[in-house]
Amino acid sequence: MEPGAEVRHIFWPLKIFNFDISITSSVVVIWLAALAVFLIAFLATRRLSLIPGRLQNIFEVIYEFLDSQTRDLFGDQSRLWLPFIVTLFCFVLVANLCGLLPEVYPINANINTTATLALFVFFVYHWAGIREKGIFNYLKSLLPQGIPIFIMPLMAVVEILAHLARPFSLAIRLFSNMTAGHMVGLTLISFIFMVKNIWFSALPVTGKVLISMFEVFVAFIQAYVFAYLASLYIGLAIKEEH
Repeated sequence: MEPGAEVRHIFWPLKIFNFDISITSSVVVIWLAALAVFLIAFLATRRLSLIPGRLQNIFEVIYEFLDSQTRDLFGDQSRLWLPFIVTLFCFVLVANLCGLLPEVYPINANINTTATLALFVFFVYHWAGIREKGIFNYLKSLLPQGIPIFIMPLMAVVEILAHLARPFSLAIRLFSNMTAGHMVGLTLISFIFMVKNIWFSALPVTGKVLISMFEVFVAFIQAYVFAYLASLYIGLAIKEEH
């Protein structure tokens, strides 16, 4: 059973042909996370001030931190791509933190969510490269320059596999890290029901609290890693040289 499966409910059963697109608790959490990011950004930026309030200050810290981390990757296109990266970071972070709340479905502990995010990044960075160089020059730039022509087919296969591995690694990394904390927490709590001793219960409860605190740290780290790797892939796609 996947973490959070006990709180996954179907609110609106819906099928198109044979595809199940029911509105479930995981879908609702995704919508709420997206809405939360929008509202936070709106409230933080609607009345910009030279002396920022608390919310504006937090948002500026996030923006400036990600800008410092990605400026060399984007070059003179930083203003074009940084808003996308900030949005991606905030969404992944909010989704991670929502999954730590009781009775809230942990959407990033679901491979479908992380795979969708990873595929979105995959298509975006290829679109960025095509937009910057044109489709022919972009495809040409995927191969190392100056290699013998008889090696090109092999290198083309290697490059295709490398690019296919990127969304796979993005999805698995986020999924596995967000799942691990939930699994450890559930294992600790299960000891209470196995031992059935009120004095022993303090140990797994304390462990669960410590794991939850560590999960908050992991939520931030994984949001940063996901956003930075997305920035790296976009930066590589728009650079002139392979």
